[in-house]
Amino acid sequence: MLIKYGYIRCFTISVLEESPNTDEIHIGRSDGVNVLNSEIKIGDDCVSIGDGSKNLVINGVTCGPGHGISISSLGLFKNEEPVDGVTVTNCTMTNTSNGVRIKSWPGAKPETCSNIHFEDVTVTNEESKVKLSNISFKNIHSTSTLPEAVNIICSATLPCENVKFADIEITHSVPTRPAVSQCSNEKPKVSGKQNPAACSAPIPAKPTPAA
Repeated sequence: MLIKYGYIRCFTISVLEESPNTDEIHIGRSDGVNVLNSEIKIGDDCVSIGDGSKNLVINGVTCGPGHGISISSLGLFKNEEPVDGVTVTNCTMTNTSNGVRIKSWPGAKPETCSNIHFEDVTVTNEESKVKLSNISFKNIHSTSTLPEAVNIICSATLPCENVKFADIEITHSVPTRPAVSQCSNEKPKVSGKQNPAACSAPIPAKPTPAA
């Protein structure tokens, strides 16, 4: 169902935390939907945003328990539409597995998710604040002016999950110089040609401040 310029406001919903696959509000292929000043307790995403969502505003939502607010499963199905313009402000997450996150899958064609804005979001007693997972890089061919042609730098406390490299060919712009790949807190899954070899160089240690 397409919703254009709709409002969901001032409601309370409570479902058992153990209830699986119970996204409370799922918005997809809709334009101008506003979710305002509501309280959600759920076993899955408090607000789930799917493909084709445009110009959404989520403001004043209290979430928890639950999985937080997610732009979710982009690229999972064929013929998906872009997500453009999502603003999440003045929201509170308590005892959620995530705060805010963007989830994506390798799609049948390139997809876009743009103009996403998270502001004034308070997260307490959560397992992670922003979770990056299911990210793929495929058929990337380029030159790099720096030796570090590929960098996958993830947080030690919030490591990335399921990063995939397929057919990567990146060389140094100076032919006599090698290009390298650096990884931190993630070991990508590789297939096809890999140049430079994935995670072929260590991350330099940060300098110790002088006493």
